[in-house]
Amino acid sequence: SAEELINLLAHPILAPLLQKLVFISGEHVGMITPEGLQVLSGNVVNLAPTTPLMIAHPYHLLESGQWRQWQAYMFEHKIQQPFKQVFRELYLINADEKGLKQSLRYAGHQVNPSQTVALLKTRGWQISYETGPRKVYYKENIVASLYAQADWFTPAEIEAPAVEGVYFYDRLTGKDIVLDDIPTAIFSEVMRDMDLVVSVAHVGGVDPEASHSTVEMRTIIVEELAKLLKLSNVEVKKQHVLIEGKLASYSVHLGSGVAHQVGGSMIPIVAVPSQHRGRIFLPMVDDDPRTAEIMSKLLMLSEDTKMKDPAILAHIRSYEQTH
Repeated sequence: SAEELINLLAHPILAPLLQKLVFISGEHVGMITPEGLQVLSGNVVNLAPTTPLMIAHPYHLLESGQWRQWQAYMFEHKIQQPFKQVFRELYLINADEKGLKQSLRYAGHQVNPSQTVALLKTRGWQISYETGPRKVYYKENIVASLYAQADWFTPAEIEAPAVEGVYFYDRLTGKDIVLDDIPTAIFSEVMRDMDLVVSVAHVGGVDPEASHSTVEMRTIIVEELAKLLKLSNVEVKKQHVLIEGKLASYSVHLGSGVAHQVGGSMIPIVAVPSQHRGRIFLPMVDDDPRTAEIMSKLLMLSEDTKMKDPAILAHIRSYEQTH
């Protein structure tokens, strides 16, 4: 309730966290203050003590039509949220999944069983011999289950197992639930967990392409960063950031982070570990290293006349000389 939330603002540890989150109450979306809910315009909506509020999920922000504005607001005011909320990836049901009882969007991805189990446990999944990995939503009585023909408890002696599908069932009756009937926020969070698994615990030498949702988030971060730093030579086209430098034109892929010289070859830029990286403001605490890598490459190439790395400069100039 509004009263409980406003009382928590007197707590020295909780207050700094709560003040950086976006809440929703009916049609009002805003950040909590001792006076009420501060909306995007800066106005404060007075709340009755019993008014219920909840932490907004990206789905709520999308529905309100204010998602992009809140993302811009976080950038503009340099608000670093306690967890990824406004820039959280959103996964909606695809048209071809409507009416189905399981999602096959990650089917065929081979994963490392022990790594998958470790990742899912950090996201609140339970792993048992009988049912495999599952995530229980007790309040809604929904269970999400990952199906793959795998022994999750012993190292695979044979070929790595492939994900077959994710399905949902009723915790009380055990009956399968059609994907359309799953609350949007629950579906999105389960798919976000699956995306993490196939990205991090994949088996094979090549990283799977970053999902559409991740690329979309990185697009927004690039656009906001370019606006904030007044970079007029940066443009996003589909899955690439195009940079018009003084020495050459460049392209950075928003999924893999690979940088190319336009019309030329890949540029050998080594990602710098986060502890040595310059301070780039990214509006989430759980700093995605690939996103930070893409942003640092973008900044470096947008001001290519300031680059000092002889190997990169030699690479760019050798291409210019041969063409």
